[in-house]
Amino acid sequence: MTTDTASAQEYINDMARKRGYVLDYHKVMAKHDFPVLQAANHIVSAAYLDDRTLDRRTKELIFIVSLTVMRASKGHIQSHIRVALDLGLTPTEILEAIEISLPEAGIVAFQAGFEAWREVVDADGIEPTVKVHEGGSGAS
Repeated sequence: MTTDTASAQEYINDMARKRGYVLDYHKVMAKHDFPVLQAANHIVSAAYLDDRTLDRRTKELIFIVSLTVMRASKGHIQSHIRVALDLGLTPTEILEAIEISLPEAGIVAFQAGFEAWREVVDADGIEPTVKVHEGGSGAS
């Protein structure tokens, strides 16, 4: 498929400005199937980016929780955590949203979202002072 490279480049730049990130699949689709990228992005814009009833901060928290529950890649979850921070949400507010995944999706889904959050905000913990086997992050 032939794509007008300049149009695709400007589209990716516009996506980055509006979203605060672009994913690898956006970049590849812009080059190899630009019409499908545009169609998919139109749905995302209508549901997520366009001004409607919910503000962007609320939508970002919902996105983080839904990605956590769906066990999306850590990088994808982290991109939305970074945008949430840029929008003025606190690390604690974001963690509280991720914790909503616990009762419905369980500990494994929660740990994926938590690990993404922990890395982005550089959160540390309290180490035990007694002998214990190392449990790590729980990630594989």
